[in-house]
Amino acid sequence: MPSFKSHLVSFVLRHSRKKAFSSPENLQRWIAAARRTEDHRPPAALHRRFQIEIRLVDGFPVYEIAPTAGQRKRILYLHGGAYVFEITPYHWHLIAEMADRLGYGITVPIYPIAPEHDFHAMFGMVGDVYRGMLDETDADDMIFMGDSAGGNMAVVLTMMAAEEGLPPPSRHVLISPGLDMSLSNPKLFEAERNDPWLGIPGGLEAIRLYSAGIDRKDWHISPLYGDLSVLPKTLLLTGSRDLLTPDNLIFAEKARAAGVEIDVVHEQGMVHVWPLIDMPESRRARQHIVDFLKGDRWPVMQDNRASVQSASTLAAE
Repeated sequence: MPSFKSHLVSFVLRHSRKKAFSSPENLQRWIAAARRTEDHRPPAALHRRFQIEIRLVDGFPVYEIAPTAGQRKRILYLHGGAYVFEITPYHWHLIAEMADRLGYGITVPIYPIAPEHDFHAMFGMVGDVYRGMLDETDADDMIFMGDSAGGNMAVVLTMMAAEEGLPPPSRHVLISPGLDMSLSNPKLFEAERNDPWLGIPGGLEAIRLYSAGIDRKDWHISPLYGDLSVLPKTLLLTGSRDLLTPDNLIFAEKARAAGVEIDVVHEQGMVHVWPLIDMPESRRARQHIVDFLKGDRWPVMQDNRASVQSASTLAAE
């Protein structure tokens, strides 16, 4: 049963953030308001806990959280925000917990966002970040982690790397990713009513602003339609009250059919990117992530697989 905190979060979202995605005009207003207050810098508490360096790639900041002594693994974290909003303290708190519990180095690019920039600038920058990481770290020691739009970017970046002949990362962790940005699945209309946060009209506007005129069913925008066989071992976390979940479950089935080792945490009652929010369910989700990245056999996921397969089959019908 979902926790009281999760019900409270849903209530607050429905009466605040849901408005941003209710129309293209509302999204534009929220973007304009966000630009007056956004601050990509890590909270001061993180600087006290970790060694953090900043550098520029293509003129945009990249934060590096140093790994613990002797640790070679690195995470490239791609933050969400519908391609139009900046990284938030919620992202930084999740990043800090992963750095603390795993000891891995974490690279956080503050990539160019729309409408000031578009797909080409975003992936030009994060592609340069990945190529630079490959100069220092073996691909087998790298993980792509992303939430929402950042989850989309993680998958697309891996596909673009394959096209370029670059090695993929060893694993993906995808938190409520957007994997079919066509938003054309008929099941999304029912999912939208159940989602206290996301909406189709605002979502389509965000995609229009960043996609540089590329067709929404092109794999560069919607990786569900790309070659999934190039993807590494994947953990996908998605909630039952998330507009994006029907397509995420389809993605999981298609990826598994393409030979990808993928496990899904399909959490009942949970909203979009719930692992970023402090509540009992997010602590359980973060434990899944840690277990997945620390272990070779993913023992905590086995009970989820059968339920995910049946849910995915329903989503695809």
